[in-house]
Amino acid sequence: MEAHFVDWLLGRIPADPRLEVPPGDDAAVLRPPPLRRTVIAVDMLTDGVDFLLASDEATPERIGHKALAVNLSDLAAMAARPEAAVVAVALPRERAAEIGRGLWTGIEPLAAAHGVTLAGGDTNTWDGPLVISVTVIGSVLPGAAWRRDGARPGDLLVLTGPCGGSLLGRHLDVRPRCREAIEIADRFTVHAAIDISDGLSLDLARLMRASATRGEIELHRVPIHDDARRRAAIDGIPALDHALADGEDFELLLAMPADDARDLVADPPAGLAPAIIGTVTQGAGICGRAADGTPLPLEAKGWMHDGDE
Repeated sequence: MEAHFVDWLLGRIPADPRLEVPPGDDAAVLRPPPLRRTVIAVDMLTDGVDFLLASDEATPERIGHKALAVNLSDLAAMAARPEAAVVAVALPRERAAEIGRGLWTGIEPLAAAHGVTLAGGDTNTWDGPLVISVTVIGSVLPGAAWRRDGARPGDLLVLTGPCGGSLLGRHLDVRPRCREAIEIADRFTVHAAIDISDGLSLDLARLMRASATRGEIELHRVPIHDDARRRAAIDGIPALDHALADGEDFELLLAMPADDARDLVADPPAGLAPAIIGTVTQGAGICGRAADGTPLPLEAKGWMHDGDE
């Protein structure tokens, strides 16, 4: 099955001038863009943890899309331009060919939309669940990559879109903010950035820890996704709590000089609805503030991977 599937796949990967040696050899050879730094990210998704293949909503096509999209989101968090991807899959022996073709059907249009060439990968079949690992390669000008450790007291915290309720289906239809990040980087100063993968409050805490600063969130200014309100109606948990902790929103959280933050909100990239949600101050950790300025406790909550503290 694997040889037939690889032959099928190779026949569908378009030629790309960035590949000096295309997929099908022992390794691909990528021509790096001149005068740019290489950015690499990798993420592995596993059935039963990141999706449920047995469910009606988690089709192989949506899983393939998500596997590439979450990696592209990491490039967006660095303001990097996507270039290439390498995909490795362990396919369940039952329905292996069907699942493999479905994954490609989900990957291909997203790759094309973001100018990503598939440089290669690996396939195996086994008696376990579906596992897919994508490595993306991007590029950025020297010294221009956004990082987590640059937030400064006085910066404003900008969220590129609403959060919460992603498990109602949005977690499979991830929209990486690559183009928007590149436009923001071209037009504004960003001191630090992170993508919201594990939860707004948790990822904010990571940003502040890396920058040795404190994040103060005006809780009434956090944009709440309609999905969070729908989840709140189902489980009784406040929609704001969903926005702060659900994760898998894949919006960007940016620490920016105040003037740049206000200019971004006033004139955002097309399709983006950024909001200023707080301030970076001296100190450590995170806290919330009510509309009247009253300090409120804020716990770093979200998806904790095994081994996280």
